[in-house]
Amino acid sequence: MARIVVTTELYATPDEVWADVAHLGSHVEWMADAEQIRFTSEQQQGVGTTFECDTKVGPIRLTDEMAITAWEPPDTSGRAAMGVRHEGVVTGSGTFHLEPLGEDRTRFTWDEELTFPWWLAGPVGGIAGKPVLRSVWKRNLKKLQARFS
Repeated sequence: MARIVVTTELYATPDEVWADVAHLGSHVEWMADAEQIRFTSEQQQGVGTTFECDTKVGPIRLTDEMAITAWEPPDTSGRAAMGVRHEGVVTGSGTFHLEPLGEDRTRFTWDEELTFPWWLAGPVGGIAGKPVLRSVWKRNLKKLQARFS
């Protein structure tokens, strides 16, 4: 299992960030590795939402099957979380955490634990893929940051 954590500061309130990331279909606009999202549930937000995401990292292409497992909009403290379970070729779970930093800034943390299949070298693939995914996700967070500039 590979654990990958990336974080950034966004110049927006947690409410503003949540309003953007709660639109799951728009994630392809800031996630370079996400090419297309197709909802497989009637709902498109909240716990129980399911979708397929066509994912590409370098030469590797796969369809990631996901389900939303946590949906916690900003509370009175400004903290929020969105959780996902990966159920396809790559399995595991991840969470976006939002934490207020002053009046108009938010710390956005992306925390994932992923297990790779044998044909992607299993645990060895996780070790090798970890720096690649961390780099891709850091670029994704820069694109997310630009949405609030």
